[in-house]
Amino acid sequence: MVEEVFWKTAITRVEPNHLVTRGYRQEDLIGNVPFSHVVFLLLKGRLPNENEGRMMDAILTSSIDHGITPPSCVAARTVASGGVPLPTAVAAGVLAIGEAHGGAIEGCAKLLQECVVRAKEEKKNYEEIAAEVIKESKSKKTRILGFGHRFHTKDPRTAKLFLLAEELGIANEHVKMARAFEGEFAKSGKPLPINVDGAIGAIISDMGFDYRLGKGFFLIGRVSGLVAEVYEEMTREKPMRRISPSTHEYDGPWERDLPERYARKEKVVQ
Repeated sequence: MVEEVFWKTAITRVEPNHLVTRGYRQEDLIGNVPFSHVVFLLLKGRLPNENEGRMMDAILTSSIDHGITPPSCVAARTVASGGVPLPTAVAAGVLAIGEAHGGAIEGCAKLLQECVVRAKEEKKNYEEIAAEVIKESKSKKTRILGFGHRFHTKDPRTAKLFLLAEELGIANEHVKMARAFEGEFAKSGKPLPINVDGAIGAIISDMGFDYRLGKGFFLIGRVSGLVAEVYEEMTREKPMRRISPSTHEYDGPWERDLPERYARKEKVVQ
């Protein structure tokens, strides 16, 4: 007789008429705890404090959508154009996320975490470590992820995330290391500003998250955008069409200020 092997999970306990996630009854979480805070709970195993919760919400919001430009959106809309159900098209977009698109958060977080450890072990400052790593990267012809962007010369999301991280007391050694890399790139004559992926990689590292969750942060935020993109494709466009990122035109609402209930009086340092 083959002995049945049991395995364990610490995420959710499921019983008839009863659900407990990370120790909290789901009916208590519903309507009381913001979604982003529950995501933190799932990944970290505890509820965030107020500042961690705000930072988590900001991180997820910063990844929601980047229009038709990335491969995930093109893939999702193309598959939706074939007449498949919404989940199938969204899944196609998720399958387009990899090392080149959506993977920079993980790669950057891993590098920054290693560099902070290296700085302590070698008793060097962050600028010295950044300069050495950039030199090593050039010799190996490898790319340092989290810096530079195909569209933005100064990613607007980065400035806001770093401002919040400083304001909330979350920014620490990994954010400093990321800024050291940015400074060293500027000295080389080829400025590569920190992009949103690099900012998220630095901040989640300062929040104590494993770098292997990097793609997860991107996925959780971006799926909401993919759902909107697929729904628009299904309800607005003809099926079986050719989709080119370079031929689209935005015709949605133009820029507007947030309603007073959302507005915060703060200035983003550029």
